[in-house]
Amino acid sequence: MALRGAHVWDELVGQEAAVEILRGAALGARGLVDGGYAHASVDPSQADRTSADPSDDDIDSAGDDASRAMSHAWLITGPPGSGRSVAARAFAAALQCTEADMGAGHCPGCITTMNGSNADVHLVATEASVISVDTARSLVLHAQSAPSQGRWRVIIVEDADRLTEAGANALLKAIEEPPARTVWLLCSPSPEDMITTIRSRCRHLGLRIPSVEAVADLLVREGVADRQSAISAARTAQSHIGLARALAKDPEMRERRRQIMTAPVRVRSVGEAVFAAEGLLKTAQAQADAQTLERNAREKAALLRQLGMDESERPDRQQRVMLKQLEDDQKRRSKRALTDALDRALVDLLAIYRDVLMVQLGTGQQLVNADLEDLVYELASDSTPRQTMGRVAAIEEARKRLVSNGQALLVLEAMAVSLRPQA
Repeated sequence: MALRGAHVWDELVGQEAAVEILRGAALGARGLVDGGYAHASVDPSQADRTSADPSDDDIDSAGDDASRAMSHAWLITGPPGSGRSVAARAFAAALQCTEADMGAGHCPGCITTMNGSNADVHLVATEASVISVDTARSLVLHAQSAPSQGRWRVIIVEDADRLTEAGANALLKAIEEPPARTVWLLCSPSPEDMITTIRSRCRHLGLRIPSVEAVADLLVREGVADRQSAISAARTAQSHIGLARALAKDPEMRERRRQIMTAPVRVRSVGEAVFAAEGLLKTAQAQADAQTLERNAREKAALLRQLGMDESERPDRQQRVMLKQLEDDQKRRSKRALTDALDRALVDLLAIYRDVLMVQLGTGQQLVNADLEDLVYELASDSTPRQTMGRVAAIEEARKRLVSNGQALLVLEAMAVSLRPQA
Protein backbone atom coordinates (compact mmCIF):
# COMPACT_ATOMS: atom_id res chain seq x y z
CA MET A 1 0.00 0.00 0.00
CA ALA A 2 1.33 3.43 -0.92
CA LEU A 3 1.97 5.99 1.76
CA ARG A 4 -0.10 9.14 1.81
CA GLY A 5 1.62 11.78 -0.31
CA ALA A 6 4.04 9.37 -2.03
CA HIS A 7 4.33 9.87 -5.79
CA VAL A 8 2.32 7.20 -7.59
CA TRP A 9 5.23 6.28 -9.85
CA ASP A 10 7.70 5.67 -6.99
CA GLU A 11 7.24 1.89 -6.84
CA LEU A 12 7.52 1.41 -10.61
CA VAL A 13 11.19 0.53 -10.45
CA GLY A 14 13.51 0.70 -13.45
CA GLN A 15 10.68 1.48 -15.89
CA GLU A 16 11.50 5.07 -16.80
CA ALA A 17 10.45 4.68 -20.44
CA ALA A 18 7.12 3.11 -19.49
CA VAL A 19 6.46 5.87 -16.95
CA GLU A 20 6.98 8.51 -19.64
CA ILE A 21 4.44 6.79 -21.89
CA LEU A 22 1.88 6.47 -19.11
CA ARG A 23 2.38 10.09 -18.04
CA GLY A 24 1.82 11.21 -21.60
CA ALA A 25 -1.31 9.10 -21.93
CA ALA A 26 -2.67 10.45 -18.63
CA LEU A 27 -2.06 13.97 -19.89
CA GLY A 28 -3.96 13.12 -23.07
CA ALA A 29 -6.77 11.63 -20.98
CA ARG A 30 -7.02 14.83 -18.96
CA GLY A 31 -7.41 16.75 -22.21
CA LEU A 32 -10.23 14.45 -23.28
CA VAL A 33 -12.16 15.06 -20.05
CA ASP A 34 -11.46 18.78 -19.82
CA GLY A 35 -12.25 19.16 -23.50
CA GLY A 36 -15.67 17.60 -23.03
CA TYR A 37 -15.15 14.48 -25.12
CA ALA A 38 -17.77 11.80 -24.48
CA HIS A 39 -15.45 8.90 -25.25
CA ALA A 40 -11.92 8.09 -24.18
CA SER A 41 -11.44 5.53 -26.88
CA VAL A 42 -9.23 5.44 -29.92
CA ASP A 43 -10.08 3.63 -33.11
CA PRO A 44 -9.30 -0.11 -32.89
CA SER A 45 -7.25 0.42 -36.05
CA GLN A 46 -5.25 3.05 -34.21
CA ALA A 47 -4.38 0.73 -31.34
CA ASP A 48 -1.59 -0.93 -33.28
CA ARG A 49 -0.27 2.42 -34.50
CA THR A 50 -0.06 3.78 -30.98
CA SER A 51 1.22 0.54 -29.46
CA ALA A 52 4.12 1.29 -27.19
CA ASP A 53 6.64 -1.31 -26.08
CA PRO A 54 9.75 0.14 -24.43
CA SER A 55 11.80 -2.41 -26.36
CA ASP A 56 10.83 -0.74 -29.65
CA ASP A 57 12.60 2.11 -31.39
CA ASP A 58 9.54 4.26 -30.72
CA ILE A 59 10.63 4.61 -27.14
CA ASP A 60 13.03 7.37 -28.10
CA SER A 61 10.05 9.53 -29.01
CA ALA A 62 8.03 8.73 -25.89
CA GLY A 63 7.29 12.37 -25.37
CA ASP A 64 5.74 12.99 -28.80
CA ASP A 65 2.06 13.11 -29.73
CA ALA A 66 1.80 9.35 -30.30
CA SER A 67 2.96 8.59 -26.77
CA ARG A 68 0.32 10.95 -25.40
CA ALA A 69 -2.48 9.19 -27.28
CA MET A 70 -5.00 7.84 -24.82
CA SER A 71 -6.56 4.44 -25.37
CA HIS A 72 -9.62 2.95 -23.73
CA ALA A 73 -7.82 -0.41 -23.41
CA TRP A 74 -4.24 -1.24 -22.45
CA LEU A 75 -2.33 -4.51 -22.33
CA ILE A 76 0.52 -4.23 -19.82
CA THR A 77 3.01 -7.08 -20.11
CA GLY A 78 6.26 -8.06 -18.48
CA PRO A 79 7.95 -10.92 -16.62
CA PRO A 80 6.94 -11.78 -13.04
CA GLY A 81 8.13 -9.12 -10.62
CA SER A 82 8.48 -6.42 -13.28
CA GLY A 83 5.59 -4.43 -11.81
CA ARG A 84 2.64 -4.98 -14.15
CA SER A 85 -0.03 -4.43 -11.49
CA VAL A 86 2.01 -1.60 -9.94
CA ALA A 87 2.09 0.16 -13.31
CA ALA A 88 -1.66 -0.36 -13.78
CA ARG A 89 -2.48 1.01 -10.33
CA ALA A 90 -0.16 4.02 -10.77
CA PHE A 91 -1.69 4.78 -14.17
CA ALA A 92 -5.20 4.51 -12.69
CA ALA A 93 -4.18 7.01 -9.99
CA ALA A 94 -2.76 9.40 -12.57
CA LEU A 95 -6.03 9.19 -14.52
CA GLN A 96 -7.96 10.18 -11.37
CA CYS A 97 -5.45 12.87 -10.37
CA THR A 98 -6.63 16.49 -10.20
CA GLU A 99 -3.25 18.14 -9.53
CA ALA A 100 -1.00 19.86 -12.03
CA ASP A 101 1.79 17.35 -11.28
CA MET A 102 0.07 14.27 -12.69
CA GLY A 103 0.22 11.53 -10.05
CA ALA A 104 1.87 13.58 -7.31
CA GLY A 105 0.03 11.49 -4.74
CA HIS A 106 -1.56 14.29 -2.70
CA CYS A 107 -5.08 14.60 -4.10
CA PRO A 108 -8.00 12.34 -3.07
CA GLY A 109 -7.98 10.62 -6.47
CA CYS A 110 -4.37 9.49 -6.08
CA ILE A 111 -4.63 8.57 -2.42
CA THR A 112 -7.82 6.51 -2.69
CA THR A 113 -6.63 4.72 -5.84
CA MET A 114 -3.31 3.74 -4.31
CA ASN A 115 -4.86 2.51 -1.06
CA GLY A 116 -7.58 0.57 -2.87
CA SER A 117 -10.60 2.56 -1.72
CA ASN A 118 -11.48 4.47 -4.91
CA ALA A 119 -15.01 3.48 -5.94
CA ASP A 120 -14.22 4.13 -9.61
CA VAL A 121 -11.16 1.86 -9.76
CA HIS A 122 -12.06 -1.82 -9.79
CA LEU A 123 -9.24 -4.36 -9.33
CA VAL A 124 -9.66 -8.03 -10.24
CA ALA A 125 -6.91 -10.16 -8.70
CA THR A 126 -7.90 -13.79 -9.07
CA GLU A 127 -6.77 -16.33 -6.51
CA ALA A 128 -7.98 -19.25 -8.59
CA SER A 129 -6.33 -20.94 -11.56
CA VAL A 130 -8.65 -19.19 -14.03
CA ILE A 131 -10.86 -16.12 -14.35
CA SER A 132 -14.28 -17.52 -15.15
CA VAL A 133 -16.73 -16.31 -17.76
CA ASP A 134 -19.12 -15.27 -14.96
CA THR A 135 -16.45 -12.97 -13.51
CA ALA A 136 -15.77 -11.53 -16.97
CA ARG A 137 -19.47 -10.84 -17.53
CA SER A 138 -19.73 -9.10 -14.17
CA LEU A 139 -16.83 -6.85 -15.23
CA VAL A 140 -18.62 -5.97 -18.45
CA LEU A 141 -21.71 -4.95 -16.47
CA HIS A 142 -19.54 -2.97 -14.03
CA ALA A 143 -17.92 -1.12 -16.92
CA GLN A 144 -21.27 0.23 -18.13
CA SER A 145 -21.60 2.61 -15.17
CA ALA A 146 -20.29 6.15 -15.43
CA PRO A 147 -17.66 7.16 -12.86
CA SER A 148 -19.36 8.15 -9.62
CA GLN A 149 -16.67 10.39 -8.11
CA GLY A 150 -13.54 10.44 -10.23
CA ARG A 151 -12.72 11.35 -13.79
CA TRP A 152 -12.62 7.78 -15.13
CA ARG A 153 -13.95 4.33 -14.38
CA VAL A 154 -10.87 2.09 -14.47
CA ILE A 155 -10.96 -1.72 -14.48
CA ILE A 156 -7.66 -3.44 -13.74
CA VAL A 157 -7.45 -7.17 -14.48
CA GLU A 158 -4.35 -8.74 -12.95
CA ASP A 159 -3.33 -12.06 -14.52
CA ALA A 160 -5.59 -11.43 -17.51
CA ASP A 161 -3.86 -14.41 -19.12
CA ARG A 162 -5.93 -16.58 -16.74
CA LEU A 163 -9.15 -15.61 -18.50
CA THR A 164 -10.87 -18.64 -19.99
CA GLU A 165 -11.53 -18.45 -23.71
CA ALA A 166 -15.22 -17.81 -22.99
CA GLY A 167 -14.25 -15.13 -20.46
CA ALA A 168 -11.95 -13.38 -22.92
CA ASN A 169 -14.66 -13.43 -25.56
CA ALA A 170 -17.10 -11.94 -23.03
CA LEU A 171 -14.75 -8.98 -22.53
CA LEU A 172 -14.18 -8.51 -26.24
CA LYS A 173 -17.34 -6.56 -27.07
CA ALA A 174 -16.86 -4.23 -24.08
CA ILE A 175 -13.33 -3.49 -25.29
CA GLU A 176 -14.48 -3.06 -28.90
CA GLU A 177 -17.30 -0.67 -27.93
CA PRO A 178 -16.27 0.86 -24.61
CA PRO A 179 -18.64 2.99 -22.55
CA ALA A 180 -17.80 6.65 -22.11
CA ARG A 181 -14.87 7.36 -19.79
CA THR A 182 -14.12 3.71 -19.07
CA VAL A 183 -10.55 2.37 -19.28
CA TRP A 184 -9.50 -1.29 -19.27
CA LEU A 185 -6.03 -2.20 -17.98
CA LEU A 186 -5.19 -5.86 -18.65
CA CYS A 187 -2.00 -7.32 -17.14
CA SER A 188 -0.32 -10.39 -18.61
CA PRO A 189 3.18 -11.91 -18.82
CA SER A 190 3.29 -11.53 -22.61
CA PRO A 191 1.05 -10.35 -25.48
CA GLU A 192 0.84 -13.93 -26.78
CA ASP A 193 -0.98 -14.96 -23.59
CA MET A 194 -4.06 -12.99 -24.72
CA ILE A 195 -6.36 -13.91 -27.60
CA THR A 196 -5.54 -12.06 -30.81
CA THR A 197 -8.83 -10.18 -30.98
CA ILE A 198 -8.30 -8.57 -27.57
CA ARG A 199 -4.59 -7.99 -28.16
CA SER A 200 -5.27 -6.10 -31.39
CA ARG A 201 -7.70 -3.74 -29.65
CA CYS A 202 -5.37 -2.75 -26.82
CA ARG A 203 -2.45 -0.39 -26.67
CA HIS A 204 0.54 -2.49 -25.62
CA LEU A 205 2.99 -1.44 -22.94
CA GLY A 206 5.86 -3.84 -22.31
CA LEU A 207 7.80 -3.64 -19.06
CA ARG A 208 11.42 -4.69 -18.68
CA ILE A 209 13.12 -6.59 -15.89
CA PRO A 210 14.44 -3.83 -13.60
CA SER A 211 18.14 -3.72 -12.84
CA VAL A 212 19.51 -5.19 -9.62
CA GLU A 213 20.65 -1.71 -8.58
CA ALA A 214 17.19 -0.21 -9.11
CA VAL A 215 15.54 -2.91 -6.99
CA ALA A 216 18.21 -2.51 -4.30
CA ASP A 217 17.58 1.25 -4.23
CA LEU A 218 13.89 0.56 -3.59
CA LEU A 219 14.70 -1.84 -0.75
CA VAL A 220 16.96 0.72 0.87
CA ARG A 221 14.21 3.36 0.59
CA GLU A 222 11.87 0.89 2.28
CA GLY A 223 14.15 0.40 5.25
CA VAL A 224 16.78 -2.24 4.43
CA ALA A 225 19.73 -0.65 6.22
CA ASP A 226 22.58 -2.59 4.59
CA ARG A 227 22.82 -1.80 0.88
CA GLN A 228 24.96 -4.87 0.24
CA SER A 229 22.19 -7.04 1.68
CA ALA A 230 19.70 -5.24 -0.55
CA ILE A 231 21.85 -5.89 -3.62
CA SER A 232 22.25 -9.56 -2.66
CA ALA A 233 18.49 -9.97 -2.20
CA ALA A 234 17.75 -8.23 -5.51
CA ARG A 235 20.26 -10.37 -7.40
CA THR A 236 19.08 -13.61 -5.79
CA ALA A 237 15.48 -12.71 -6.63
CA GLN A 238 16.54 -11.98 -10.22
CA SER A 239 15.03 -8.49 -9.81
CA HIS A 240 11.60 -9.85 -8.82
CA ILE A 241 10.60 -7.00 -6.52
CA GLY A 242 8.20 -8.89 -4.26
CA LEU A 243 10.60 -11.79 -3.76
CA ALA A 244 13.51 -9.41 -3.17
CA ARG A 245 11.52 -7.74 -0.38
CA ALA A 246 10.83 -11.09 1.26
CA LEU A 247 14.43 -12.29 0.99
CA ALA A 248 15.80 -9.02 2.40
CA LYS A 249 13.44 -8.91 5.38
CA ASP A 250 12.62 -12.55 6.24
CA PRO A 251 15.44 -14.91 7.34
CA GLU A 252 13.02 -17.87 7.30
CA MET A 253 12.21 -17.16 3.66
CA ARG A 254 15.92 -17.24 2.81
CA GLU A 255 16.36 -20.57 4.59
CA ARG A 256 13.29 -22.12 2.88
CA ARG A 257 14.65 -21.05 -0.49
CA ARG A 258 18.03 -22.59 0.29
CA GLN A 259 16.40 -25.89 1.23
CA ILE A 260 14.29 -25.91 -1.92
CA MET A 261 17.28 -25.30 -4.15
CA THR A 262 19.92 -27.56 -2.62
CA ALA A 263 18.01 -30.83 -2.14
CA PRO A 264 17.07 -31.61 -5.78
CA VAL A 265 20.45 -30.68 -7.26
CA ARG A 266 22.30 -33.07 -4.91
CA VAL A 267 20.25 -36.10 -5.99
CA ARG A 268 22.41 -39.13 -6.81
CA SER A 269 19.87 -41.99 -7.02
CA VAL A 270 16.21 -42.66 -7.77
CA GLY A 271 15.53 -43.10 -4.08
CA GLU A 272 17.09 -39.73 -3.30
CA ALA A 273 15.05 -38.22 -6.12
CA VAL A 274 11.82 -39.45 -4.53
CA PHE A 275 12.80 -38.02 -1.13
CA ALA A 276 13.89 -34.72 -2.71
CA ALA A 277 10.57 -34.41 -4.56
CA GLU A 278 8.62 -35.07 -1.36
CA GLY A 279 10.68 -32.50 0.51
CA LEU A 280 10.21 -29.90 -2.22
CA LEU A 281 6.45 -30.46 -2.22
CA LYS A 282 6.25 -30.26 1.59
CA THR A 283 8.25 -27.03 1.70
CA ALA A 284 6.12 -25.45 -1.03
CA GLN A 285 2.94 -26.64 0.73
CA ALA A 286 4.10 -25.08 4.00
CA GLN A 287 4.77 -21.82 2.18
CA ALA A 288 1.32 -21.92 0.54
CA ASP A 289 -0.37 -22.78 3.84
CA ALA A 290 1.31 -19.81 5.50
CA GLN A 291 -0.38 -17.59 2.92
CA THR A 292 -3.86 -19.12 3.10
CA LEU A 293 -4.73 -20.92 6.35
CA GLU A 294 -5.08 -17.88 8.60
CA ARG A 295 -7.11 -16.05 5.99
CA ASN A 296 -9.34 -19.07 5.45
CA ALA A 297 -10.11 -19.24 9.18
CA ARG A 298 -10.94 -15.52 9.30
CA GLU A 299 -13.26 -15.82 6.30
CA LYS A 300 -15.12 -18.81 7.76
CA ALA A 301 -15.52 -17.10 11.15
CA ALA A 302 -16.84 -13.97 9.43
CA LEU A 303 -19.35 -16.00 7.38
CA LEU A 304 -20.55 -17.86 10.48
CA ARG A 305 -21.12 -14.53 12.25
CA GLN A 306 -22.99 -13.24 9.22
CA LEU A 307 -25.20 -16.33 9.26
CA GLY A 308 -25.70 -16.08 13.04
CA MET A 309 -24.22 -19.52 13.52
CA ASP A 310 -21.89 -21.20 15.98
CA GLU A 311 -19.16 -23.58 14.77
CA SER A 312 -20.92 -26.52 16.45
CA GLU A 313 -24.36 -25.81 14.96
CA ARG A 314 -25.78 -27.90 12.13
CA PRO A 315 -26.38 -25.63 9.10
CA ASP A 316 -29.66 -25.56 7.24
CA ARG A 317 -29.84 -26.00 3.47
CA GLN A 318 -29.18 -22.36 2.55
CA GLN A 319 -26.35 -22.09 5.06
CA ARG A 320 -24.77 -25.28 3.67
CA VAL A 321 -24.79 -23.77 0.18
CA MET A 322 -23.01 -20.62 1.37
CA LEU A 323 -20.47 -22.57 3.45
CA LYS A 324 -19.83 -24.92 0.50
CA GLN A 325 -19.25 -21.95 -1.81
CA LEU A 326 -16.71 -20.50 0.61
CA GLU A 327 -15.00 -23.88 0.94
CA ASP A 328 -14.77 -24.25 -2.86
CA ASP A 329 -13.34 -20.74 -3.24
CA GLN A 330 -10.75 -21.44 -0.56
CA LYS A 331 -9.76 -24.74 -2.17
CA ARG A 332 -9.18 -22.97 -5.49
CA ARG A 333 -7.12 -20.30 -3.75
CA SER A 334 -5.04 -22.91 -1.90
CA LYS A 335 -4.43 -24.82 -5.11
CA ARG A 336 -3.19 -21.72 -6.86
CA ALA A 337 -1.00 -20.77 -3.88
CA LEU A 338 0.67 -24.19 -4.04
CA THR A 339 1.10 -24.02 -7.82
CA ASP A 340 2.65 -20.56 -7.52
CA ALA A 341 4.98 -21.68 -4.70
CA LEU A 342 6.14 -24.67 -6.74
CA ASP A 343 6.66 -22.58 -9.85
CA ARG A 344 8.73 -20.08 -7.89
CA ALA A 345 10.83 -22.95 -6.52
CA LEU A 346 11.45 -24.28 -10.02
CA VAL A 347 12.41 -20.81 -11.25
CA ASP A 348 14.98 -20.72 -8.42
CA LEU A 349 16.29 -24.12 -9.55
CA LEU A 350 16.62 -22.77 -13.08
CA ALA A 351 18.73 -19.94 -11.68
CA ILE A 352 21.15 -22.48 -10.17
CA TYR A 353 21.67 -24.17 -13.52
CA ARG A 354 21.92 -20.82 -15.25
CA ASP A 355 24.87 -20.08 -12.96
CA VAL A 356 26.33 -23.53 -13.63
CA LEU A 357 26.14 -22.96 -17.38
CA MET A 358 27.75 -19.53 -17.12
CA VAL A 359 30.67 -21.09 -15.22
CA GLN A 360 30.97 -23.96 -17.69
CA LEU A 361 31.02 -21.57 -20.65
CA GLY A 362 33.47 -19.23 -18.94
CA THR A 363 31.36 -16.12 -19.51
CA GLY A 364 32.68 -14.35 -16.42
CA GLN A 365 29.18 -13.14 -15.52
CA GLN A 366 28.35 -12.56 -11.88
CA LEU A 367 26.48 -15.42 -10.23
CA VAL A 368 22.81 -14.95 -9.38
CA ASN A 369 23.27 -17.30 -6.42
CA ALA A 370 26.48 -15.96 -4.97
CA ASP A 371 25.57 -17.49 -1.60
CA LEU A 372 25.66 -20.95 -3.24
CA GLU A 373 28.90 -20.43 -5.12
CA ASP A 374 30.49 -23.67 -3.84
CA LEU A 375 27.49 -25.70 -5.02
CA VAL A 376 27.49 -24.01 -8.43
CA TYR A 377 31.18 -24.77 -9.04
CA GLU A 378 30.72 -28.34 -7.80
CA LEU A 379 27.90 -28.93 -10.28
CA ALA A 380 29.81 -27.21 -13.07
CA SER A 381 32.86 -29.47 -12.59
CA ASP A 382 30.77 -32.66 -12.41
CA SER A 383 28.82 -32.13 -15.64
CA THR A 384 28.99 -30.79 -19.19
CA PRO A 385 27.11 -27.83 -20.71
CA ARG A 386 25.02 -30.35 -22.68
CA GLN A 387 23.96 -32.08 -19.44
CA THR A 388 23.19 -28.73 -17.85
CA MET A 389 20.91 -27.78 -20.74
CA GLY A 390 19.18 -31.17 -20.39
CA ARG A 391 18.48 -30.40 -16.74
CA VAL A 392 17.16 -26.96 -17.63
CA ALA A 393 14.81 -28.61 -20.14
CA ALA A 394 13.62 -31.07 -17.46
CA ILE A 395 12.78 -28.22 -15.07
CA GLU A 396 10.95 -26.27 -17.79
CA GLU A 397 8.94 -29.38 -18.67
CA ALA A 398 8.00 -29.78 -15.00
CA ARG A 399 6.78 -26.18 -14.90
CA LYS A 400 4.57 -26.78 -17.95
CA ARG A 401 3.12 -29.96 -16.49
CA LEU A 402 2.33 -28.30 -13.17
CA VAL A 403 0.49 -25.48 -14.94
CA SER A 404 -1.42 -28.13 -16.91
CA ASN A 405 -2.59 -29.65 -13.61
CA GLY A 406 -0.16 -32.54 -13.61
CA GLN A 407 -0.02 -34.54 -10.37
CA ALA A 408 2.51 -32.49 -8.42
CA LEU A 409 4.44 -35.26 -6.66
CA LEU A 410 4.82 -37.37 -9.82
CA VAL A 411 5.93 -34.31 -11.80
CA LEU A 412 8.54 -33.40 -9.19
CA GLU A 413 9.79 -36.99 -8.93
CA ALA A 414 10.29 -37.21 -12.70
CA MET A 415 12.13 -33.89 -12.67
CA ALA A 416 14.36 -34.88 -9.74
CA VAL A 417 15.30 -38.16 -11.46
CA SER A 418 16.32 -36.14 -14.54
CA LEU A 419 18.66 -34.01 -12.42
CA ARG A 420 20.78 -37.01 -11.36
CA PRO A 421 24.36 -37.27 -12.63
CA GLN A 422 24.49 -39.36 -15.80
CA ALA A 423 26.46 -42.58 -15.67
